[in-house]
Amino acid sequence: MSSRQPSRQTRANAIRALTMDAVQKAKSGHPGAPMGMADIAEVLWTDILKHNPVNPNWSNRDRFVLSNGHGSMLLYSLLHLTGYDLSMQQLENFRQLGSKTPGHPEYGDTPGVEATTGPLGQGLANAVGMAIAEKVLAARFNQTDESGNAYAIVDHHTYVFVGDGCLMEGISHEVSSLAGTLQLGKLICIYDDNGISIDGKVDGWFTDDTAKRFDAYGWHVIDAVDGHDPKAIASAIGAAKNAIDQPSIICCKTQIGFGAPNKVGTAASHGSPLGEEEVAGARAALGWELEPFEISDEIYEGWDCRGKGAENENVWQQQFTEYAQKFPQLALEFERRIKGDLPDDWQERMQALLLKTDEEGKSIASRNASADVIRELASFLPELIGGSADLSGSNNTRWPAAQTITGDDAAGNYIDFGVREFGMTAICNGISLHGGLLPFCGTFLMFMEYARNATRMSALMGIRNILVYTHDSIGQGEDGPTHQPVEQLANLRSTPNMSVWRPCDTVETVVAWKAAIERRSGPTALVFTRQGIAHQDRHGSLDEIQRGAYILFEPAEALKAIIIATGSEVDVAMQAALALSQSGTPVRVVSMPSADVFESQDEHYRQTVLPDAIRARVAVEASQVDYWRKWVGLDGDVVGLTSFGESGPGAAVMQHFGITPDAVVAAVNGIL
Repeated sequence: MSSRQPSRQTRANAIRALTMDAVQKAKSGHPGAPMGMADIAEVLWTDILKHNPVNPNWSNRDRFVLSNGHGSMLLYSLLHLTGYDLSMQQLENFRQLGSKTPGHPEYGDTPGVEATTGPLGQGLANAVGMAIAEKVLAARFNQTDESGNAYAIVDHHTYVFVGDGCLMEGISHEVSSLAGTLQLGKLICIYDDNGISIDGKVDGWFTDDTAKRFDAYGWHVIDAVDGHDPKAIASAIGAAKNAIDQPSIICCKTQIGFGAPNKVGTAASHGSPLGEEEVAGARAALGWELEPFEISDEIYEGWDCRGKGAENENVWQQQFTEYAQKFPQLALEFERRIKGDLPDDWQERMQALLLKTDEEGKSIASRNASADVIRELASFLPELIGGSADLSGSNNTRWPAAQTITGDDAAGNYIDFGVREFGMTAICNGISLHGGLLPFCGTFLMFMEYARNATRMSALMGIRNILVYTHDSIGQGEDGPTHQPVEQLANLRSTPNMSVWRPCDTVETVVAWKAAIERRSGPTALVFTRQGIAHQDRHGSLDEIQRGAYILFEPAEALKAIIIATGSEVDVAMQAALALSQSGTPVRVVSMPSADVFESQDEHYRQTVLPDAIRARVAVEASQVDYWRKWVGLDGDVVGLTSFGESGPGAAVMQHFGITPDAVVAAVNGIL
């Protein structure tokens, strides 16, 4: 190993050079932010960040999130230089199809990327979620033995880089406000205050006093730090780490495109390649003499964090071994939860709950049925952590034994998110990404629209986030069309990798919750009614419900048509089927609580439930009709909505829009 250590400036310039080269070769990208934040990143990643490039998933690592994800080459350069499994070839393939260096960091594609950060502000929200998870798990698992020896097996920080755009987005207010209230002392935000966005100098549209804003949130604020002075940067981060009862924001003054002779400090360096002439000028200004994509052995040695990272993890592992000897049950629980495994008796408990629920046969609103399931789950699933956007009593997400998480006491399992639907959902994404906890969050189905992009990011990342949506149709009534969802179910169902369940009664609600918790490859939307709905007696086995759609009612005679329904409209379908049978038209009723799960079944089962031979089909759901054409075909019919709702009692609104047994009967007779 060479005795010659590169200077901090040289190490930071390696980031700048790799960024310029990659963006130039791709003919696309954002060189400005990485070049401006290189000095900050060098201090953080080489001296402060607790991480192990050889094991990116070590549970007690510090989390790092690049919220201004357009500056992705900053992160890719850091990962490559510090020793993660990200080769120089991958950097050369920046933004190319199939590479591990996509245009914005994507969770699961690149080792060391903690979150997918494309839409600005959501990385900050994810970081808040990670910091909440750290605080909750530390309160649960960190122990002191009888001799006074402390075992802090959960003890790490969450660092997040943000830019002007992140702080302009409204979600930054939602989550930063809550972070201050919850006193997330291990959350450190580093603000790249370069004064430039795509349209130019931000002082034409962004004149907030950021320091005062975050001070008002209850944050520890370190303002006007020179983002190109390593000593000032290190001092600021050290001070932030000492602010144990407050999240910290370090406002760093930087020059976007640092080193570029003509484009430094301008929007020209923000979102476009610098150009060959400007790159050459920057190399000269920075004193960088290496060829494109070339890093010397000395620079690699100066950046390499593998040895230090392995040592950090080994020290923690030794502590955990001692912890396991002192607190064996807690150690086993910790390991299970970090792996994401469910308790050994999970299947038995859920089967018992299913049978009990069917035997009781309650006719209640499915939001109430969901509350019953949550209460049962929370009794034996300690990783379950939930909350609502100021609708706990309406979503029925708070159970009697729930303990609210506060700034002073993080040992609970319930978060009062306040009226912050978008922030709530993105925070829960961060909780899920952290590991060790299983989050769910609640709001009205209509307000999924506020959280829409965070639900999409859940699906894109393929992470487990359970989205509890109540007041699921015009049947919720008096609040009127502003609160009555129409197109939202179709929106959710059309989102790739989003699983959607809309149960028709208490039994289907149990199955829906079970499916959501078992699903580890993406989020699940659980959609519940405000109004009471009838318990259904089933034609076949309860096990068929988990297949997404099943035959709920089968006529004695050869069937002539099939009615497909979900949620509260299943009872409408059942009433219509009874009327049709009495008039000599035998029909089958298929309950389809989850169309996406049904689509994943084998062809034989799908044909058993919806045989191609029966073309006379009617779907009934109090929502947008076009989605159902895939199930009923052009020759079928849909009893649903093509307009917004109306204000009035739920039953009257349903009658007004023709979501009735008579309308279903007429539709069946019409296609026969």
